[in-house]
Amino acid sequence: MHRPDALVDAPEAAVGTTIVGPTSGAFDLKQRLDDLTGRITMYRLVLLGLGVIGVAAVVISATGDLTYSLGEIIVSAILLVSVTYVSNQIFAGMFAVRPHTESTFITAALLFFLFQPSTDSKALVAMAVAAIVASGSKYLLGVRGRHLFNPAAIGAVWVSLFGIGDAGWWVANPILVWVTLVVAALVLYRTRRLPLGALFVAIALVIIMARTLSDGADPSAAFQAVFTSYPILFFAGFMLSEPLTLPPLKWQQYLVAAVAAVIFSVPITVGSVFLGPEYALVIANLVAFGFGQRRGISLVLQKRTQLTADTFVFSFRPRKPVSFQAGQYLELTLPHKGADARGSRRVFSIASAPGDDESIRLAMKIPTNSSTFKRELARLRNGDALTATTVGGDFLLPKDPAIPLLMIAGGIGITPFLSQLQHRAAGPGNDGVVVVYAVGSPSDLSHVEELERSGATVIVSGPDDSRGLPASWRFAGPGRVDGAKLSRHVPDIAARQVFVSGPPAMVNAVRSGLRAMGVRKVKADYFSGY
Repeated sequence: MHRPDALVDAPEAAVGTTIVGPTSGAFDLKQRLDDLTGRITMYRLVLLGLGVIGVAAVVISATGDLTYSLGEIIVSAILLVSVTYVSNQIFAGMFAVRPHTESTFITAALLFFLFQPSTDSKALVAMAVAAIVASGSKYLLGVRGRHLFNPAAIGAVWVSLFGIGDAGWWVANPILVWVTLVVAALVLYRTRRLPLGALFVAIALVIIMARTLSDGADPSAAFQAVFTSYPILFFAGFMLSEPLTLPPLKWQQYLVAAVAAVIFSVPITVGSVFLGPEYALVIANLVAFGFGQRRGISLVLQKRTQLTADTFVFSFRPRKPVSFQAGQYLELTLPHKGADARGSRRVFSIASAPGDDESIRLAMKIPTNSSTFKRELARLRNGDALTATTVGGDFLLPKDPAIPLLMIAGGIGITPFLSQLQHRAAGPGNDGVVVVYAVGSPSDLSHVEELERSGATVIVSGPDDSRGLPASWRFAGPGRVDGAKLSRHVPDIAARQVFVSGPPAMVNAVRSGLRAMGVRKVKADYFSGY
């Protein structure tokens, strides 16, 4: 789904759904980016991005254009990867949990760019200690099964506080700035956190520029120095966006970004300790701690129900109540051998309504070519347990229940609307809600009984004819959802708050088409990949 807004991986695309709206060069580029980044998880993309910067550093070092020698880079990298991996395995064994290997390597890679490469024994000890602290923080510095601090940042803070060493953030240099910019922007785009990163960069840029200009610096040189002497891009793309330490809602995330930017940009010394970027992030993590679901989530499978040939609903019993709002998502963790590029953590919209402490339902497609994650999930038996890391998302209903709504769903994109419709039915009802449900054929329709019970007006678009549709539903005709259909079947569309949920191609096209019709109030939820 909208992932993120999700340093998140999103649920699967809806096959066979139809789209609306004109296309353009910018639209095509966006679609290509969505297709490219949607093929792998956020964690895999972050790891690959850090690897690209690392390879660039190795190549540049080999040419003699980097301060650090090739030997220093290689020795530091091997040490950090080895110590982080081994220490994480030890801590995981102590706490009887299965470690998330990709997360372990991401932590090692982040530490690699925080500590200056060296072969000096004292520097290597500082790196090793930071790696051990980073691994241990995931298990020891947590609340209710959820770690509190960014592991790499708290590792750097710990060695600084105890005088073992200091983080150098050597990734901030003129040679690596362009590759860091591209990769960080790609990560933020994939996680739908470009506005978050942009806010941090903007605040930090203004503060640092104001400081340097007040000292008489040349404006052009000062602007360049912000990006080549401060790890502003790396911090925004790889550190601030870490999902497990961010609060669930956008306004909360923006507040955390602002706090981090101020501390990042203003030189602050407490006693003999200078509060560098790592301190800025740790303090921002503490601010984020006050928001949202702050516990690990344990779930037990109650039953699995098949709705269509490839659509299933999984009902889980939470061991403790889970707080969420209608339209939000849940990130499941399911470690398994031979995980493909989609990884062992996946994000799914919650199909059940808030307030049901006995069951949380997740709906998804599991086609024959599905990911290893979904195949492993399909093998679970009733009574099997798994965990979830976070709840979040801003795909939320307006606070005013009197606002008329239009919900446009592509295939499995109907999932968050199920939660919202159930939630509204318990309050003011759904008489003013119109649901446009785009599918390839009637056999692709799922949750039919729930939609009928909701009281909403349901309009189906896409099939060749109306055979197989419930008698109370309207048929908009075959082919894609376009402006003419929407105008004909929802004549008051301009007065409605519009929600769009489905695969990126469908959502992007619908939003483009709605803008062309003069509709401005649109919220979107993206489902990508299998």
